[in-house]
Amino acid sequence: MAGSIVAMGGGGFSMEPDNPALDRYVLARARREHPSVCFLPTASGDAGDYIVRFYAAFTALPCSPTHLSLFRLPTADLASMILAQDVLYVGGGNTRSMLAVWREWGLVDLLRRALEEGVVLAGVSAGANCWFEQAVTDAVPGRMSLVAGLGLVGGSCCPHYANQPLRRPGYHRLMRAGEIGPGYGIDDGAALHLVDGALREVVCSREEAYAYRVEVVAGDIVEHRLPRTVLDH
Repeated sequence: MAGSIVAMGGGGFSMEPDNPALDRYVLARARREHPSVCFLPTASGDAGDYIVRFYAAFTALPCSPTHLSLFRLPTADLASMILAQDVLYVGGGNTRSMLAVWREWGLVDLLRRALEEGVVLAGVSAGANCWFEQAVTDAVPGRMSLVAGLGLVGGSCCPHYANQPLRRPGYHRLMRAGEIGPGYGIDDGAALHLVDGALREVVCSREEAYAYRVEVVAGDIVEHRLPRTVLDH
């Protein structure tokens, strides 16, 4: 069974602690009724408070949570730990730094293998960016720039699309300049569910959240607001 990817523009336990709709949706995609869920907080530098918030949220949900710190390795056998999970949940932070650390520790091949073996790959912000060929990041303060992702999903990604003032115009600028290809703008509270690299559905945890297909047509940016399902809390 091939796994699926749930890419959240923003939301989940770290942004909506009183609304677990997106996190519940991720768990429901897993291959087991009571899944094992591993949090990867690499993009935040394995911030301790972020890890604590993960456990506070997921111990209240029907799953078995754990986390993987690449700055304080829990095991020498990363492959066994990664592939034993049902869900790998990637936190937000600095996309560029996270990908550099992952590549150093060999996680790129492990994540690809996990997906092929049926593990759900999920994440928010940087944890959405990473799955695409290209993404928009604010890793460099004050401006939006391009980062190359893992390429598990074709095209590009821009999280926090309508919620952070530099995101949407930065994505448009990069796209008009031909530096980034067509892709998806994902609002906070919205998530793409992708299977075999193709969009299966858009789900949202709040009424005002949307996702968009964004491309250049005849030199102009064209946004297509995608059909969505608003989840119950």
